[in-house]
Amino acid sequence: MFSKIKKRYIITAILSGFFFVGVSFKEDFFEIAKQIEIFTNIFKTVNQNYVDETSPSDLMDKAIKSMLADIDPYTNYFNEQDVIKYKINNTGEYTGIGAMITRKDDKLIIKEPYKGFPADKAGLKAGDEITQIGDVLLSDFKDDASQLMKGAKNTKIDIKYLRQGKPMSTQLTLDEVEIKAVPFFGKIDEKTGYIVLSQFNKKASSETREALEKLKNDGATQIILDLRGNPGGLLNEAVNICNLFVPKGEIIVTTKSKNEKYNNTYKTTREPIDTQIPIAVIVDGKSASASEIVAGALQDLDRAVVVGSRSFGKGLVQRPFDLTYGTQVKVTISRYYTPSGRCIQALNYGKKDKNGKATKTDEKNYTAFKTKNGRTVYDGGGILPDVELEETKLSSIAEALQKNDAIFNYVTNYYYKNPTLGDKIPTLTDADIADFKAFIKKEKISFDTETELALKNTLEKAKKEKIDATIAAEYQQLLTALQKSEETLIDKNSKEIKNLLLDEIIKRYQYKEGLYQYYTKNNSEIKKAITLFNNIAEYNKILKI
Repeated sequence: MFSKIKKRYIITAILSGFFFVGVSFKEDFFEIAKQIEIFTNIFKTVNQNYVDETSPSDLMDKAIKSMLADIDPYTNYFNEQDVIKYKINNTGEYTGIGAMITRKDDKLIIKEPYKGFPADKAGLKAGDEITQIGDVLLSDFKDDASQLMKGAKNTKIDIKYLRQGKPMSTQLTLDEVEIKAVPFFGKIDEKTGYIVLSQFNKKASSETREALEKLKNDGATQIILDLRGNPGGLLNEAVNICNLFVPKGEIIVTTKSKNEKYNNTYKTTREPIDTQIPIAVIVDGKSASASEIVAGALQDLDRAVVVGSRSFGKGLVQRPFDLTYGTQVKVTISRYYTPSGRCIQALNYGKKDKNGKATKTDEKNYTAFKTKNGRTVYDGGGILPDVELEETKLSSIAEALQKNDAIFNYVTNYYYKNPTLGDKIPTLTDADIADFKAFIKKEKISFDTETELALKNTLEKAKKEKIDATIAAEYQQLLTALQKSEETLIDKNSKEIKNLLLDEIIKRYQYKEGLYQYYTKNNSEIKKAITLFNNIAEYNKILKI
């Protein structure tokens, strides 16, 4: 009886909430009310009549998330647990173990322990596979297992894990973890300051300001701002970071929406630190959102030379809305436009292909815009660098090797084979590439390229239609040929793959800080930026100064 009353209460609450939303859109009121009535009738009928006991909260959670997933990847519903994680991303602070982790099968994999935080202090290493947290076996726990390692400061948690297949155990003591927006800064040479900005949380602009001021006090007369791999974050922090380099009152970004209240123009509001210091901004295919606002604005205002490879192309703005019972919904409310007037959104989620994937604007259909000094820039596909470096673009085979953890797993194996490497930087050779290929074959790691996945899907369909036996020989022949071609691609892109392997190796021994330190002397994008600084005539020519 209580269960039925509970279900009626939930349905009534949902109806009330949806009705309130419906009346705010008068022009669509009838259609919204009609669809809500259909949905709630289905929800009620299934809950009351399904053969087994159902969970109304689970059903609703999945229904809402499935509905929003069809709009775009950025419009999301957050239940109470999700809200906690979302706030961590915005503040950069939480209490936990201080490590990047991912779930795979019945284990939590340590991807990167942060130096000096609980996981690191307890001796956990990248590649460790956590199988039990306290009394909870992860094979029996299907919810978000990372929540089992969060709690009050100084809480002690016993864990069991596998390292290279060997069972081990340790105890973690939870502590406050601060994820820095600027994890590294320093001088590359007597004149060049280097700032790594990894995310746009609420401390991004203050940490960038602090780094800039310290570098200038130490004699830096030119600045490299590294935005590679930065997925974005808070829009106002992007504006404030631009404000460090451009005058007060300058337009940095404009947002446009069907709702007039979300149409805003964001200008710099403070006095800058330095409007003359030469700047090079480095971006790559993983620089997105707020990263693109900074790179795009400084490019449009002819305030910095952008170096690297084309950025991700996310020109959409989201805003979180608080809902009842501690839940939230993050909604794409507008598109953003750089000072020249361009929107660099790459994918059109309102127009999908026959496979249900968002379509991409063809490069020939990009629209041209002008920077402050009259240079031509384009919309439609991320920020195209002023100095584009072909060697920094990620090939399809490299993307596949990162996605399927082939590089990560190989380096885990490498780390335990070479325990005394320490601060030494190894020189990877063709023999290492051969060893890498042998490792992939031995571990039966699938490349999972689009072609390989399509071939495997064909076999699965053949099995359902019970014709797989008749095509087995041909399938194996095609798969073998495909895998051989993928090995050839590894050889063809061996230089790129060696760099990716080396990056991961350095992180294992010297943490992220060691990798950034290595970049200051060896990275091609940084070298190109310094070359530009050293040829000020070329730098000025690019910006039409």
